[in-house]
Amino acid sequence: MADKLFTQFPPISTQAWEEEIMKDLKGADYQRRLVWKTMEGFSVKPYYRNEDLAGIEHLDSSPGEFPFVRGTKPLNNWKVLQSYPLEKGVKECNLEAIEALARGVDSVAFTLPPSGIDTQQFVTLLQGIDLTQNETLYRGCSCSTPKLIESFIEAVEKLGFNPKEIIASFDLDPLQWLTTTGNYNCSDFENRLERAFELTKEYPGIKVVGVEGYIFNDAGASIVQELAFSLSMASEYLFILTKMGIGANEAVAKMRFNLSVGSNYFMEIAKFRAARVLWANIAKEWGVDDSELLKICVDAKTSRWNMTIWDPFVNMLRGTTEAMSAALAGVNSLEVLPYDTPFREPSEFSNRIARNTQIILKEEAHFDKVTDPAAGSYYIENLTSSIIEEGWKLFTQIEEIGGYREALKRGVIQKSIKEISSKRDANIATRREILLGTNQYPNFTEKAEDEVSLDMVTRKEGDNSSQERIVEPIEQYRGAQAFEAVRFATETSEKKPTVFMLTFGNLAMCRARAQFSSNFFGVAGFKIIDNNRFATVEEGVEAALASKAEIVVACSSDDEYGEAVPKINKLLNGAAILVVAGDPASRPELEAEGITNFIGVKSNLLETLKEYQNKLGI
Repeated sequence: MADKLFTQFPPISTQAWEEEIMKDLKGADYQRRLVWKTMEGFSVKPYYRNEDLAGIEHLDSSPGEFPFVRGTKPLNNWKVLQSYPLEKGVKECNLEAIEALARGVDSVAFTLPPSGIDTQQFVTLLQGIDLTQNETLYRGCSCSTPKLIESFIEAVEKLGFNPKEIIASFDLDPLQWLTTTGNYNCSDFENRLERAFELTKEYPGIKVVGVEGYIFNDAGASIVQELAFSLSMASEYLFILTKMGIGANEAVAKMRFNLSVGSNYFMEIAKFRAARVLWANIAKEWGVDDSELLKICVDAKTSRWNMTIWDPFVNMLRGTTEAMSAALAGVNSLEVLPYDTPFREPSEFSNRIARNTQIILKEEAHFDKVTDPAAGSYYIENLTSSIIEEGWKLFTQIEEIGGYREALKRGVIQKSIKEISSKRDANIATRREILLGTNQYPNFTEKAEDEVSLDMVTRKEGDNSSQERIVEPIEQYRGAQAFEAVRFATETSEKKPTVFMLTFGNLAMCRARAQFSSNFFGVAGFKIIDNNRFATVEEGVEAALASKAEIVVACSSDDEYGEAVPKINKLLNGAAILVVAGDPASRPELEAEGITNFIGVKSNLLETLKEYQNKLGI
């Protein structure tokens, strides 16, 4: 049937497609116009065909088969994960967790205080939770993990659970602390690791080593960097553990990865597919000989780096697409961060929306019914192959230096991430990378939530430790913070600048430039007065002066600026800052007349807004 159908569409060669593309480009550079240069260090073509699958080695495997590119299990039934901080109290967290478990969650993470909790508190926390069917994770404990495990085991014995059937994880993660603070959170972490393994020997479902790879995403790293550095961190743990005399099989069985999932939809799908291949091969090299233990155990958490404080409901949309990537990629469990995470303790509403986001993917979109739907996609298979290649290259570079800790000590990892994060910051500043509602299409009338503080929009994690550092920590922050600081300064200033759109001349051009300029200044929280079009510049200036606007933006076509803008400047007579929307050919002549403010698509939005705030005394 298929053969008969496609006889109506004769095959077209790649050469024929390329010839048509070159005609359409009309001499423009193919590489510059159509080939995407990624932050990950490789190029993405404008289209892929069957011939592009040639040479990709992982294509023949099935779900559950080495090297696990298509998944570690035959079915795609991931666990719905949600977090609860114990600051609310043990009993309150227990009630919230039980309610969430009744509403579709099957994996609960508790963020514990540094001092941990005792046996009786564990009993209270876990009362009514089936620990053999529902996974529980314990975060924030790290150094206190052995003591916590002892209390946990005493509690589950009291609750009557079979040790062989309990599913739980503790995040003993000294390398995460070293990376984010510059020091270990405990000097005897190796002894604590050894003790954690001893305590859980009879508990095969308890994992004790957390490979917290999401910290690299939180620092603005690329997908390849996050993957390669996470794998290097895991390899370092294997080095530490095997040096203690713990076998590779036993060590791997107790490890759990926690990676972010960002908004680069197809690249993120490819990242998790690549992670399974790379980890299976790395673990094999370490001597793991049990095929089940070659399967990576990976949690996915939606990215905090691209979450925003202003227009926060957009975070729900980001979380949705990110959840789709992780679900389609076949992760073990998934946590969708509540939309209000950046500025307050998540509310009952935001928690409900977060868990329902992925429950809809299961119950209504049936994402759990299809395993690795990306298999065979010319595009995603090539992305997967490229990430495997670049990830392995970066991983081996770290290993050649001497491993993860040595690379941190030399500043290699920090420098590498900073290079990428600086590029991403520059792209956001110039709107090459869009954060909706923050550096593009802002909500002009929105005010920050009451909980928002200056610290939230300026503080970077890892830059304020008073403890003596072994290594320089990576900086963790959100990409929106620089713009949020600008808007916060406006909102908390006594001055409320007004920007007036003086539209005249060509209707299409004046409206397009008014919309551009409204977005431009709206990003800083300035009050915008837009207008359809004035019949004359005199009428427009009269209205602008009446509005008492601090900034007046001339909006029209380039060919009208040469005559009109000097007239506007004269009529304003210094009553407002005159800005020209665009970069007209007449700019040198206008600048000669003292008109020096221009905004356009090539402007550095962030720096330009700071300049105008400075001029206005904000």
